[in-house]
Amino acid sequence: MKATIWHNPKCGTSRNTLAILEERGDVDVEVIRYLDNPPTREKLAQLFADAGMTPAQGLRLRGTDAQERGLPDADADAVLDAMVADPILIERPLVETEKGVRLCRPKEKVEEIL
Repeated sequence: MKATIWHNPKCGTSRNTLAILEERGDVDVEVIRYLDNPPTREKLAQLFADAGMTPAQGLRLRGTDAQERGLPDADADAVLDAMVADPILIERPLVETEKGVRLCRPKEKVEEIL
């Protein structure tokens, strides 16, 4: 099975989720450091749709200025635009497999798509 993780190595939850993926012998892991290589607007929209989430539900509030910018109450287009312009606003880690997409908070959520 192939799994893609949008990863921030400074984030403990992201590191722990990556460790779960790497410890399994049956997962080919692609690691994307999304702060260096952010997803496109279209990819973000697809990830959130496949996870059954709105962009606002995938918005990182802690350590960002999302609240001050009014993003939690903004429409999906505004949130996606902000995430593309400033990828620190994307909550992490997002993991995609052939079984779906999960925002892996807590890290055990990744098991749902393995």
